[in-house]
Amino acid sequence: MFPFLRRGPGRLTPEQAHERTSDGRAVLLDVRETPEWDAGHAPDALHLPLSRLAAVTGLPSAVRGRTVVAVCRSGRRSRRAAEILAARGVDATDVTGGMTAWARAGLPVVDGGGNSGVVA
Repeated sequence: MFPFLRRGPGRLTPEQAHERTSDGRAVLLDVRETPEWDAGHAPDALHLPLSRLAAVTGLPSAVRGRTVVAVCRSGRRSRRAAEILAARGVDATDVTGGMTAWARAGLPVVDGGGNSGVVA
């Protein structure tokens, strides 16, 4: 009735997301497709493309029972992922601005080989 009153999962800045995931309070879940992930991702992130997340009901064991911070390139797919996860009862949020904002904030990005990566 009043869509502006609806609240979805919260959002975090890249710095807040990094703080929460680097100290183990939450897991960073990268929902981009494999070529994007291979080009560059946060060092300790888990990878589960949104297309797979939407299609399956189960979650990787490393995610179960933990707070999830979803991230994509710009924040659109991760917002959708957080909504999907929240609907499944997961404590989920996402990163405002995605990996683009993460890299702009000077936070670490590595490629598939663990070298310095880029956001694709």
